[in-house]
Amino acid sequence: MLRAIHLPVRSVLRWKGRFSLARFFAMRRTRARLSLLDDHLLRDIGLTREEAAREAARCSWDAPRHWLE
Repeated sequence: MLRAIHLPVRSVLRWKGRFSLARFFAMRRTRARLSLLDDHLLRDIGLTREEAAREAARCSWDAPRHWLE
């Protein structure tokens, strides 16, 4: 018997087009790369290592409201 796989993408698609699939993957990619930055690069953008780690750990569909408009 096959079981349904519940993916986060389903949640994104329920947002009635306000958040495109491309943005979802772009945010996932950006957050992953943020965790790879060196400390001096993080200082350049005004983040600490802890802030970068916290942002990188967020779910891909958890976007700031102004990104959804």
